[in-house]
Amino acid sequence: MLDTATKRRIDTARDILVGKVPDPKSQVEQITIALIYKFMDDMDAEAEELGGHRKFFAGDYARYGWAKLMRSGLGGHETLNLYAEAIARMPENPGIPPLFRDIFKNAYLPYRDPETLRAFLKIIDEFEYDHSERLGDAFEYLLSVLGSQGDAGQFRTPRHIIDFMVAVLDPKKDETVLDPACGTAGFLISAWKHILKQNSSPRSLAGDDCMDAGGRAVPGAIAEGPGERAGDLLTPDERGRLARNFKGYDISPDMVRLSLVNLYLHGFTDPHIYEYDSLTSQERWNETADVILANPPFMSPKGGIRPHNRFSVQSKRSEVLFVDYMAEHLTPNGRAGIIVPEGIIFQSQTAYKQLRKLLVEDYLIAVVSLPAGVFQPYSGVKTSILILDKSLARTSGSIAFFKVENDGFGLGAQRRAIEKNDLPAAAAALQAFRHSRAGGNPGDFDPSHYPDLLVVEKSRIAANGDYNLSGERYREGSIAVSSYPFIPVGDVFRKADQTVLPESLDGPVTYLGLENITQGTGKIEGDVVTENPADIKSLKNIFKPHDILYGKLRPNLNKVWLADRTGICSTDIFVIEAIEGGAVPALYAYLFRSARFNDAVMGQLKGAQLPRIGWVSFAELQIPLPPLEVQKEIVAEIEGYQKVIDGARAVLDHYRPHIPIHPDWPMAAIGEVCIVNPRKCEVTGFEGSTVVSFVPMSDIGEHEMFFEPKETKRLDEVTTSYTYFKDGDVLLAKVTPCFENGKAGIARGLRNGIGFGSSEFYVLRPTDALLSEWIFMCAATPAFRAWATPQMTGTGGLQRIPRSVVENYKIPLPPLATQKAIVAEIKVEQALVNANRELIARFEQKIQATLARVWGEDEPDSKDSQVMYARQGLALTL
Repeated sequence: MLDTATKRRIDTARDILVGKVPDPKSQVEQITIALIYKFMDDMDAEAEELGGHRKFFAGDYARYGWAKLMRSGLGGHETLNLYAEAIARMPENPGIPPLFRDIFKNAYLPYRDPETLRAFLKIIDEFEYDHSERLGDAFEYLLSVLGSQGDAGQFRTPRHIIDFMVAVLDPKKDETVLDPACGTAGFLISAWKHILKQNSSPRSLAGDDCMDAGGRAVPGAIAEGPGERAGDLLTPDERGRLARNFKGYDISPDMVRLSLVNLYLHGFTDPHIYEYDSLTSQERWNETADVILANPPFMSPKGGIRPHNRFSVQSKRSEVLFVDYMAEHLTPNGRAGIIVPEGIIFQSQTAYKQLRKLLVEDYLIAVVSLPAGVFQPYSGVKTSILILDKSLARTSGSIAFFKVENDGFGLGAQRRAIEKNDLPAAAAALQAFRHSRAGGNPGDFDPSHYPDLLVVEKSRIAANGDYNLSGERYREGSIAVSSYPFIPVGDVFRKADQTVLPESLDGPVTYLGLENITQGTGKIEGDVVTENPADIKSLKNIFKPHDILYGKLRPNLNKVWLADRTGICSTDIFVIEAIEGGAVPALYAYLFRSARFNDAVMGQLKGAQLPRIGWVSFAELQIPLPPLEVQKEIVAEIEGYQKVIDGARAVLDHYRPHIPIHPDWPMAAIGEVCIVNPRKCEVTGFEGSTVVSFVPMSDIGEHEMFFEPKETKRLDEVTTSYTYFKDGDVLLAKVTPCFENGKAGIARGLRNGIGFGSSEFYVLRPTDALLSEWIFMCAATPAFRAWATPQMTGTGGLQRIPRSVVENYKIPLPPLATQKAIVAEIKVEQALVNANRELIARFEQKIQATLARVWGEDEPDSKDSQVMYARQGLALTL
């Protein structure tokens, strides 16, 4: 378990670097290099204490020793030059093993600020090398900041998803484990921990030591499971084989470096991680594994892939090739767990169908559908997990499907923990299914014990030659099997190729760039009418009413607009026109924005720096085609819902609480009637273990009076950099753009009545003569923002409202009874306004349900419909 002090050190190290090294990946690399540097010196010092000699920093390299680097007499620039020289020369050091030379390969110092380096090294100096699990956990936490290497279609797999896949495959101590796209070695670490846990005995005495991968005791470390010594039942020979049995490949030297460090800090003294291109190289083609775990890249790199000819399925799509590679590199009893994009599940191109046929016939035993949002905040892409078992698949006549709707975390950008978690049930169901097949008694498996598990005969999956692996397609009563036919986009739409040089146009013209189309909603924002077309540079596409504009670059997918006028647009936008008599564009503008279609597009992106979809690939994507008259009826239904949404949204956009100010009311500055930013020292009478609320900026709404805290921290985890507040205090954002957007709220429901949060809030604590709601309604207003904005300080995008500006702002002070009456009236108004917010959500759900019917998917749940319609009725009376 990651201890508080270690987490604090890592956070501090990143905070020091962020001004000079803004890229998270580079921050991780700098911390990695510095930690290994420090640990080598620690090991030298330990060797001396035991009567041995230094080997890492000896001879010509003795002057680079960490202790000499940190001595007080060295000046700032001298320290910087010595450190930069040391890490650059480390790969040449004959005293360090190849593992460390690989870690320092191409290492350099990316900044030249002595004070930054001095502060950074001071924090690194607080870490100590001791082979303990604490350092492994610390590095895992550090790697979590990487999140995404999205340019290559790679997204760091959440730890709980990794652990779920490992639990289902259940690797054993004598099995080889491989990840052919290993990233930071998360799957390998999880599999190793799983095997150690399965080979541990109960503790006989409190305080027994844990073991690392090399069999060394870890004094005082917490064992992997309750009352267990991690891996103590493994013999020295078994432990040695276990360490040799783990392998990983990655095409990126940076990822290889991070994997080496990660495994080393988890006790692997000689980790087997190789810089290797699994798709184009053949050097390791003949190597197989008993267990393969991977989340391979979803996209093909710029310039495409030139795979060798030993794959069973001929393709240039990376996700197809990786799945083929893993299936073919299993031993006869091998198993695999592979995260794949939705294109693998249902795309109709030949390569995808060939791959699915191969999997269904020889490898696949289960498909786990994950919810879109598992990889948030980096991507909302929909994914599934393929479970392969080479021996069972050839004897089993069926495949299991499990749909995970909740993975224990919210599916928004913040991914906060929630109570609902389908993963344990999915693991239990899949293990029972596998064991029944392995025992040769499939009849003993009762699917009714696992209501979310669907078992489908292979013959049914193969029936139409499509081998579709969407479980919902095979559920009884599912619309997908029997509703509308699916056809390629290109059968009913074509790309409009008419272009124009803007300078050849006269008079005002509508011009749209990708920035003018809002993601997911298809609304137009910004001034799109250009008086002088000559100001627009380069060739542009022409569009006309009823054309569909589709952003084809990955950061702008789901930017889809149904044109209502003639104009020109960026060449990064497809202009799509309907072939006469085939499709109603209004319907397909909605379908092209849907998550289902977006998932399909994600599987066809090409290019690393600017991933995009080409028209040929876009035109091959499958879409449902209802009869033309039915399409028109569906559009009418959706547009009816949309009118209600637009009306309710207009209420939200235009409502602002109004306070009629009486001329007889006295006025006072906020600083006279409120304590601004109360001090943390007020928090007394609590222990460090006391749990308090923690409120990041993201938890505060815009134009909402109250906020509910979602996170907690221990009091001893809260640093002086956090802002302190208590129930009833008003929080007011002080930095742009949060201030401009009206982020403010009143704290309530805090754990133990205490909260801490972002330092970018002002806390306003009213005196007894004022209500918190009154302060909020006076300070969190457009009038205050308009008055304060010209007085902001700072440059660029992070301007702030000075504290003195807040304290000097004058507000009216009516009698307390008058405040209560006005607040009560405004609360009633806001309750009605909030009903419109729920109305929008409900009718947006109706639109999604309608689109789901067209796609042939299950409709979203609609619970408590009577309450829903009652609330809608209330909102419609506004």
